[in-house]
Amino acid sequence: MSTTGASPRSARLGRNLRSAILVGVGLGIVIIASLVFVRQAFVGVVAVCVAVASWELATALRGGGQYRVALPVLLVGGQAIVWLSWPYGTTAVLAAFMVTVLAMLIWRMPGGADGYLRDVSASLFAVAYVPLFATFAALLVLPEDGVGRVLSFMICVVASDIGGYIFGVLLGRRPLAPAISPKKSWEGLFGSLLFGTVAGALTVMWLLDAPWPLGAVLGALLVVVATLGDLIESLIKRDVGIKDMGNLLPGHGGLMDRMDSMLPSAVVSWLLLSLFVPVR
Repeated sequence: MSTTGASPRSARLGRNLRSAILVGVGLGIVIIASLVFVRQAFVGVVAVCVAVASWELATALRGGGQYRVALPVLLVGGQAIVWLSWPYGTTAVLAAFMVTVLAMLIWRMPGGADGYLRDVSASLFAVAYVPLFATFAALLVLPEDGVGRVLSFMICVVASDIGGYIFGVLLGRRPLAPAISPKKSWEGLFGSLLFGTVAGALTVMWLLDAPWPLGAVLGALLVVVATLGDLIESLIKRDVGIKDMGNLLPGHGGLMDRMDSMLPSAVVSWLLLSLFVPVR
């Protein structure tokens, strides 16, 4: 997107801030409502997000990079991976993932050998990157204290985003990864670490009744992982030659553009909280 004619302030902000805030608040209300009324309803929210994000990613790969992603298998298998997490847990998730992988290998066979490995690799990447990673967010909500686990994970990632944005806009001078994402700065990363670590310490202590140092470690880890997730999606978009994965969310781009930091963070959150925070 061209920035010709944009004011220095709007160029520095990098997005429609008002629209971004309104969309972010709207998404937050939907998530909180699902957790408050029936916490398992959050699995349905994850499933809807997975369907939309999978479509966006597959469209980007098929259009920009000419990869023949097995979209029907991705959509159906992705839903199976998410929904089988409740009430059957990780064993069913793994089984659904493996069946989906097998179906993708078979689906591409009629297209012949030309580009087979390329297309299958893109399909396998898509199902692992979106449905499988996102399902770890659904797994967080299953224990009795699942609401606190989900909120701790999401608040840390959101705090990281807010801290990085504020420090990046106000103080950003030194690029973090100029070849991948020119707008990210070391100052922004420091802001993310500050906000994310504090958010982790407070949420894990208040919501999960666990030691605050563990929460601080979780927050710091999620900042690193969320930042890497954002950079990974930037690499994908640069590879296929697009700016955003979609235009569903004003001020944000596509839903996939909002989930890029959440996806790997969900995996790390589930692993850390499952290992070190007993269910209460």
